[in-house]
Amino acid sequence: MKIEKRDSGNYRIRKMYKGQMYTVSFDHKPAQKEALEAITKALNKIKTGNEMMTFRRAAESYVDMKRNVLSPRTIKEYSEAAKRLPEWFCVLPLSDIDQVQINRLVNELSKNRSPKTVSNYHGFVSAVLGTFCPNLKIYTTLPQKIKNEPYTPSQNDVKRILAEIKGSQFEIPITLACYGMRRSEICALAVEDVDGDVVHINKALVLNEDKQWVVKTTKTTESTRDIIIPAELAEKIREQGHVYKGHPGSITKCLERLERKLGIPKFPLHKLRHYFASEMSALGVPEADILRMGGWETDHVMKSVYRHSMMDKQEQAKRDAAEKLRNALFS
Repeated sequence: MKIEKRDSGNYRIRKMYKGQMYTVSFDHKPAQKEALEAITKALNKIKTGNEMMTFRRAAESYVDMKRNVLSPRTIKEYSEAAKRLPEWFCVLPLSDIDQVQINRLVNELSKNRSPKTVSNYHGFVSAVLGTFCPNLKIYTTLPQKIKNEPYTPSQNDVKRILAEIKGSQFEIPITLACYGMRRSEICALAVEDVDGDVVHINKALVLNEDKQWVVKTTKTTESTRDIIIPAELAEKIREQGHVYKGHPGSITKCLERLERKLGIPKFPLHKLRHYFASEMSALGVPEADILRMGGWETDHVMKSVYRHSMMDKQEQAKRDAAEKLRNALFS
């Protein structure tokens, strides 16, 4: 510990604690004992502040400080994550949390949760600790992600579904999903957002932490966009005076019923965005345009969405080429 005189005439003492420098200032030159008592008092305040705070309290504080910055849906997910973590971890003082405890948490979560869910929980924990314990270095080994190749509806599947719901309250929302819109964007859409055959997408309907449906801005800046829809679909919206008035979950349930009735492999509503991306790619639409129309934030996300559906088309192309060679050789 060193007592330094500043150019201003004041004195300061500095002490390094857990990789961070702390300073106490005086308007006079303190005695060694006085300086030691002052820096000890300052460090005790830090320890009884952040370090003695439990993880649960830190998580709640973190959510509160982000409440006006993040979307209602993200706040809801963070609040739920804080409640679903094991009790033994939530009651730990921040001063007791180290990499060993984090490894123990991840190991326990990995027993009955998917790698993606574990990664999400770990991300939340890291964000909280990064705010309240900035000097804690986290280097956790997470469970390996499971490669998932979910079913993406074919053009024939989509045509059958749209034919089945023609004239119902679900015709417009499900058709809009085929044009790359998210369910939250569809449910927030108003007649005023449809200008001719152009749809202005600038808001979303989401569930907040109080389990209330609220309208907010779109998921990302890139999600705010304009798309073109068939003129006849735009006219239907204007004629009925709204896009969709039902509960968002009813759209999902309607699609599930149709899949069972038509014998189509099960897929969620969001997979119609995947169908949109894959069809646009198959039609030769440049990736940059698909990115803008779908409102994807990065091309990595967009490509990962439709890559698996392109594999079937590539496989068929290889078979067609092999068949042509066979005919040339043996016919």
